[in-house]
Amino acid sequence: MTRVPRRDTDAPHGLGAGLSIALGFGMLWVPLGQHEFLLSHWMKVGTFMAPLLLLMAFAFRGPRNLGLDPQFLGLLVLLAYIAHQFEEHWIDLYGNVFAFQASVNGLILNALGAESGPDGSPEILTRASIFVINTSLVWLVGALAIWRGGQAIAPVLAMIAIAIVNAVSHIVSAVAMGMYNPGLVTSILVFLPLCVLAYVSLWRSNQANGPQIGWSLAWSVAAHVIMVVGVIAANWWGAMSEIVYFAVLVAWSILPTAWSWQRGAAADGTA
Repeated sequence: MTRVPRRDTDAPHGLGAGLSIALGFGMLWVPLGQHEFLLSHWMKVGTFMAPLLLLMAFAFRGPRNLGLDPQFLGLLVLLAYIAHQFEEHWIDLYGNVFAFQASVNGLILNALGAESGPDGSPEILTRASIFVINTSLVWLVGALAIWRGGQAIAPVLAMIAIAIVNAVSHIVSAVAMGMYNPGLVTSILVFLPLCVLAYVSLWRSNQANGPQIGWSLAWSVAAHVIMVVGVIAANWWGAMSEIVYFAVLVAWSILPTAWSWQRGAAADGTA
């Protein structure tokens, strides 16, 4: 099927959008007196930001552009992840607040055969690590998907992949442990159906092919390995500082944007 190229005005793009993303995440990560607040309340910021993202999407796209195109799919998965972060990092199914950090630290320490970290603290996964993991591998990846999705498919596939691999990790953990974990409900009811719909939509419309989807899943699995091994390397083994760990997370989040997969490349099987 012949595609009509989208006009440049159909989506945010170019230097202005890139600078806006850089400024926004700079304001999140550069110490400006806001870090103590954000380390405890970043997920609340995301929750209240979600309606504004929807407003901007509908305001700038207009009624003629509300189909499941890559950029809109990237936005939907980002919004789904924000809902997931509400359950995972704020209030879980049982009404527990901030339960994820204690849950994961317990699992890590149990796997390491320890009761506390090297400094005597029960925290290997720190509040700072949780903040950077979620704002880089989720918010930054989502922003890049919305920005670049009109030209390249890789950032959108990365956003979908980070969600579906995270969902699988929650489900596998719940089955293995025989118990609920914070984030499980949204993983099953939101992530799985939405991500499958997104992948199928992009594949059936010839905007992504099987190898591209496979590469995005491999990138996401690697992201989760980096996430876990990196935090242990920084806060247990002392192999690197947390700042270096954070830089690796940001670099990995940006990586899919460098892949030169054009939309529609699946039609001839090229990447």
